[in-house]
Amino acid sequence: MSNLFWAVLSFVITVAFYYLFKTMYRRTRSFWFTPLLAGPIAVLALVVVLRIPLPDYFQYTHWLVTLLGPATIAFALPIYRQRQMIVRYPLTLVAGVATGLVLGLVSNWGLAHLLGMPEVLTRSLLPRSVSTPFAILASANFGGLPDITALMVVFTGVIGMLCCEPIFKLVRVRTSHGRGAGLGSSSHGAGTAKAHEIGQEEGVVSSLTMVFVGILMVLLSPLFAQVFA
Repeated sequence: MSNLFWAVLSFVITVAFYYLFKTMYRRTRSFWFTPLLAGPIAVLALVVVLRIPLPDYFQYTHWLVTLLGPATIAFALPIYRQRQMIVRYPLTLVAGVATGLVLGLVSNWGLAHLLGMPEVLTRSLLPRSVSTPFAILASANFGGLPDITALMVVFTGVIGMLCCEPIFKLVRVRTSHGRGAGLGSSSHGAGTAKAHEIGQEEGVVSSLTMVFVGILMVLLSPLFAQVFA
């Protein structure tokens, strides 16, 4: 079959799987139907079964990555909508953002060195706790591989969604602000989706924390690259 056929098919199945699992997750709230988890697995399985050549797959799907740019700009919307929350709880947000940013970098760096990872993988791992648009930009400043960083971001979000509630019970995080800030600063968009499931205030705080942590990660990544070199 022609390369054009495989390219168009790749685009169709990618978008179709995303909307399919998004719909199923909304109806069931089952972790296994999370688009962030189920979507990539389903696409990978179909690509392998149909033996779609990777160059053909990326020919009509690589531009989806460019949508991360507009998505980054769209993060300004929750900041504007929740500006009253920012004014009402400035210390909570500042503490959540600063703590999440620093602990995320330190823990990622420590994990990489504990496992003896190569330098390029260590640098790719550093921004894994922030949302994909910010993580990819920061990864380039760190000298990492954006593709590896994006993969680590997915794993981080999935693990955060799965483990957050048991961890909250274990360490006795009872306040909505604490739960929201924790999810937003450590598990980015996936964690924020989970925070909205837990409660409205958790979701709002998580959204704001996620955005501010991501912005600071990108702005300060050249400095962090020197510190964690």
